[in-house]
Amino acid sequence: VLSEELHASLYFVNASLQEVVFASTTGTLVPCPAAGIPPVTLRWYLATGEEIYDVPGIRHVHPNGTLQIFPFPPSSFNNLIHGNTYYCTAENPSGKIRSQDVHIKAVLREPYTVRVEDQKAMRGNVAVFKCIIPSSVEAYITVVSWEKDTVSLVS
Repeated sequence: VLSEELHASLYFVNASLQEVVFASTTGTLVPCPAAGIPPVTLRWYLATGEEIYDVPGIRHVHPNGTLQIFPFPPSSFNNLIHGNTYYCTAENPSGKIRSQDVHIKAVLREPYTVRVEDQKAMRGNVAVFKCIIPSSVEAYITVVSWEKDTVSLVS
């Protein structure tokens, strides 16, 4: 056994990274949560096992293993890049380890309108109104009050 093999290691730095949600206007940097001694080779893959490649101005893997997804306009959304599951691997003479899946999701920053679903009811009966929120932002919006002609309605 060589003396350097006695000090070889491979480990996770932050194994809790499981989801990255980012705004399309900012992009994101996702570090590979692994390291080791001697230095490791870090690679990123799609959940399907396909090693990812750089797409100039869209996606880049830095030499330190950080995955960068650049800001983009809503018209350039690509689910394969901006809404997919990735994982990274770290490899050195100690072996090879695989991170947990990291779900990457871009939230499109674009104008949206919240509206009330049209309802009909006879005078004196109950009408139920529903707030319609576009599905692209639904997970990030919470209805906190209802208003009629700019006056808050109290239940």
